Amino acid sequence: MIVSVRGILEAVGPDWVHLQVGGISLQISVPGSDINDLGPTGGQVRLFTHLRIRDDQPVLYGFSSTHAMQLFLMLNSVSGVGPRLSLALLSSLGVSNLQQAIFNGDIASLSSAPGVGRRTAGRIALELKSKIDEGAAEIGISEGSGDGAVIEALMALGYTAVEARQAVNGLKDASDLPVEERIRLALQQFGGGG
Repeated sequence: MIVSVRGILEAVGPDWVHLQVGGISLQISVPGSDINDLGPTGGQVRLFTHLRIRDDQPVLYGFSSTHAMQLFLMLNSVSGVGPRLSLALLSSLGVSNLQQAIFNGDIASLSSAPGVGRRTAGRIALELKSKIDEGAAEIGISEGSGDGAVIEALMALGYTAVEARQAVNGLKDASDLPVEERIRLALQQFGGGG
């Protein structure tokens, strides 16, 4: 399984990128909402990936965060929702708005994505509401910010979105520090050394 790729961004499309990895160029399907966050062509990019085989052809899906990839996989678990609809939902709403729409049962927002009807939107809200962390849906996570990266890292370590947000809010005057240092300081708060 290919869990992530790091390479040079060669080209972008509405819902795909070409990434040069070790002399090989890969076409990776990505949410349209992620494309602007990847930076200019020629730059170094890391994407978290999920490989699917469709009609005997491999398709690689890429995401700027593990949180977005997990949401993509959750959407795929809903009956009648495949990778294309999942990508359309993430492209239309973004991670935090999509989480909020699912948690709040907002059928109008969910069905605003191309190809998603009201019945499918209702099924998504019904099946995934219990899987969406209430704290994450309420506060949202800004993917592109340093705070978002710290929150995401803390959530990957098993903390809830609310705990992670509280730890980040407790980091006073640390916004100019590298993300790794901010994660270390946030973890110290959990250990009582904050």
